[in-house]
Amino acid sequence: MQGSAVGTAGEVRVTYWVKNKDGVKKTTTPWHDVNPKANFTRLFKLTHLTPGTSYRLLAEGRATKNDQPSIKVQGTFKTAPAKNQTSPVSFTVVTGQDYNRRDDKDNGHQIFREMLKLNPSFFVHTGDVVYYDRPAPWAKDEMLAHFKWNSTYALPFQRKFHNNIASYFMRDDHDITKNDSWPGKDYGDLTWGRGLEIFREQTGLPELPYRTIRWGKDLQIWLVAGRQYRSPNSSADSPEKTIWGAKQKQWLFESVKNSDAAFRLLISPTPIVGPDRGRKNDNHANAGFTHEGDEIRKFVSQQKNMFIICGDRHWQYVSVDPKTSVREYSCGPTSNQHAGGWSQKNVSKMHQYLNVKGGFLNVEISRENGVPHARFKHCGVDGQVYHEDVQVLK
Repeated sequence: MQGSAVGTAGEVRVTYWVKNKDGVKKTTTPWHDVNPKANFTRLFKLTHLTPGTSYRLLAEGRATKNDQPSIKVQGTFKTAPAKNQTSPVSFTVVTGQDYNRRDDKDNGHQIFREMLKLNPSFFVHTGDVVYYDRPAPWAKDEMLAHFKWNSTYALPFQRKFHNNIASYFMRDDHDITKNDSWPGKDYGDLTWGRGLEIFREQTGLPELPYRTIRWGKDLQIWLVAGRQYRSPNSSADSPEKTIWGAKQKQWLFESVKNSDAAFRLLISPTPIVGPDRGRKNDNHANAGFTHEGDEIRKFVSQQKNMFIICGDRHWQYVSVDPKTSVREYSCGPTSNQHAGGWSQKNVSKMHQYLNVKGGFLNVEISRENGVPHARFKHCGVDGQVYHEDVQVLK
């Protein structure tokens, strides 16, 4: 199959050091075997990193301990500024990345070329990184699931981007097993549990999939898990029906209240405000999760300078909840071929911006005359800014 690559046994190591600093000490990990049961991958945890610093990285591979390195991959990444450090921060957000709906057949999805031009501090993929339940091939077993990851991240645009930008990955349904799935929903021979493991092997997602990261004095983000702890979509709505699970929800409420960041951004794989299609029953904007959706929207509305960013929907929007005034930004899919599911003519009272197009969301946090500003820019696949929404610290 096109894009197929067979893994092989071997050893890998990583060296990293501060960028653009003469005489800097380099840190090199020991050589470690790749894991043939994990698509021949190996995860490394880099330690003793300095906040607010740019690093270089060299990954090397060799066949055996007696061989010289036969492959090298170089890259760069930035670390988050300390929580008391005032520093401009920018990041980009995407969703819905299907190999067969890429807009450059040979190179991949062109948004990665355009995002790299912006040199963001970091990147967030909100999920549906690959589509197991889309054709060519339908990935109903582990081998084909690995094929989907290998073919996607062999694409030149993706490789160059990720070699240079630190990234956070979030799971959704299509990159665990299949559409609108919940725990126990296998896809052919690809089990739910193995789907969770494969995602972690490929992206380095922590064992606890929800987390919060502080990026300096003016920004803190929350990345929530929307699949691992949820109730069946088919269950009747009730105060107990959940997408996040009680433990994750309590963690979010408490950590948000304890944050003194200027802007607090909740990033969700799926919508919380919407609007969404009436027949859907898979997210907090749908009637099937009204109780928990109302609870979350009410909580966010009680916080100052807190906004929601979501993925999953195949169109871009900025919306405001009529009951709570909570504001949500949907980033849109990775290509125009992937856009759809909503009519451009269907502009609701909730919409501040609507565009049934592919692209990405670019968020910039900076200070103007000493006052923190957040700029939310919806961009097209060619990098064109379609819409800009500016929030000033209140």
